[in-house]
Amino acid sequence: MDLFEYQGKQFFAKYGMPTSPGKIAFTVDEAVQAAEELGTPVMVKAQVHTGGRGKAGGVKFAATIEDVTEHASNILGLDIKGHIVGRVWIEKASDIAEEYYASFTLDRSAKKHLGMLSKEGGVEIETVAEENPDAIAKIWVDPVDGLSEDQCKAWVKAANLPAEAFDGTVDILLKLYEAYTDGDADLVEINPLILTPEGKVHVLDAKVTLDGNSVFRHENYEQYDETQTRDERETAAHSKGLQYVGLDGSVGVIANGAGLAMSTVDVINQVGGKPANFLDIGGGANADVMAGALEVINNDPNVKAIFINIFGGITRGEEVANGILEAMKRVDIESPIVIRLDGTNADEGRAILEPNLSEKLLMETTMLDAATTAVQLAQ
Repeated sequence: MDLFEYQGKQFFAKYGMPTSPGKIAFTVDEAVQAAEELGTPVMVKAQVHTGGRGKAGGVKFAATIEDVTEHASNILGLDIKGHIVGRVWIEKASDIAEEYYASFTLDRSAKKHLGMLSKEGGVEIETVAEENPDAIAKIWVDPVDGLSEDQCKAWVKAANLPAEAFDGTVDILLKLYEAYTDGDADLVEINPLILTPEGKVHVLDAKVTLDGNSVFRHENYEQYDETQTRDERETAAHSKGLQYVGLDGSVGVIANGAGLAMSTVDVINQVGGKPANFLDIGGGANADVMAGALEVINNDPNVKAIFINIFGGITRGEEVANGILEAMKRVDIESPIVIRLDGTNADEGRAILEPNLSEKLLMETTMLDAATTAVQLAQ
């Protein structure tokens, strides 16, 4: 779950990190009221789940209330990389002496948490990594041991931050790591982390991605789920509990397991097609789950063929076959369906499907053949 900037700052503030006072606004009038309560000058900042807001005109300095009115009017409704701005964050403006970068994420190859710290804040870390990789100080933290204060001090020293920023940065990084681990985050990023002219270290921006699977441990995370950016297809799939990501192709994908679903997307591209979605139905391929998946894909007007790719492990082939046939009775499918069924009791499943095959329901033995057939039908 990606948080808006203001949600990320509220999240950080719960762990004691210093952030600027601000208020969220959904209208120009609310933006003006927020600025009057905070006192000018303020920043007017678009809230969208994407980067590049400043370059797109989504972040503006407002010295007066008149400036707030002008900027809020221009930013609300602005299209930033396909995201329409529906809310702005009105934040008390900060004086900046220096800008830094700090983050934690998971390094899966190392099986450790990766922390990155740089004196070159305010720009995309990818640019820094490409143009001046030595400017990024990295630390790998064993999840069992955690991040100690001594490790953190050595890390800040390696980043060559100035003496006046040292203690404040160490304090924030320790709290940032706590937020990252205790909050079940996939990513926490501060860019920029600023040093003020008064020598205070301060969080000026926040990017937070939380693990959606951890909601059961955090009751308040439901509020973040409600503000996720989803298209109509993704909203419908989410309401049915399906793991779905909308794409822009014409071959609908249903698979059991994230790895198989990704491989299915890849093989469709390999044979010259374009997937319309990623859809993982997990271990359940019963009639209810399959009907929900087919309904979501069937409602996508761009889908011209559907590829159901199932490898049975715990799920048995005959259950999958019966689930598909029952689901097809419930949902009026417009596009032809190509099935590849393998794994546990696959022969039994194929035997159930065989008498029902037609021009609208086809079956192939291999994943490659099934993908090829689905792509041909979509074309």
